Amino acid sequence: MHGASNGAVKALAAVGAVGALGFLLTLGEPQRGLRLVTKALPMLCLLAWMWPTRTRYARWILAGLGLSLLGDVLLELGPGFFLPGLGAFLLAHLGYTVAYLQATRAPSPGRALPFLVLAVGASVLLHPWLGEMTVPVTLYVAVICTMAWRAAALMNSAEVPRQRQWTAFAGALLFAASDGLLAIKLFVRPLPGGSYAVMLLYWAAQLSIAWSAREPREAPLEAHAPTAA
Repeated sequence: MHGASNGAVKALAAVGAVGALGFLLTLGEPQRGLRLVTKALPMLCLLAWMWPTRTRYARWILAGLGLSLLGDVLLELGPGFFLPGLGAFLLAHLGYTVAYLQATRAPSPGRALPFLVLAVGASVLLHPWLGEMTVPVTLYVAVICTMAWRAAALMNSAEVPRQRQWTAFAGALLFAASDGLLAIKLFVRPLPGGSYAVMLLYWAAQLSIAWSAREPREAPLEAHAPTAA
């Protein structure tokens, strides 16, 4: 929320933190409605904090955050909404990828290699447990690893401020870690306390990605826009 006062930003941070704490406290409880509201609050606060956006980079990040919020809601509605929720997050990662491509389209094959290895390794390791979920989960793994590669490609780019480089890359790695734990928990074996780690990593990832698109209040329209698509 670039035009907001420091007080408004602090209020958003407080509401988001209360929502996150509330959701963690209700994990495993039957109050689905309360979990749905508290889970949505951190993402709603991030969206409000970023609004309005002035650059293409920030708009695509905002789109990714909005799609992530949709994914949060769908996943909380029940097992029957898992595939739509997965699809919403897949589209969110595509949004983040497009944002990073706004900043640089350098191929960076050396930075692609670790994520190619990760995508293949994760798909192979998960395959015995996926069954009918093999295709959507494998596609999701490929997309999130592509997003992480494009975040890595931002590093040391002259076109991207250093703060944006590091926060975008950190967000991508945190997101991959969160989804990796979630995949093990859902498809391989239970992880005691795993849901707490998944959500804390997820919120840290989204905050880092949103921070990479944070625009100074005094910036003129498109002043900080990276190379045009």
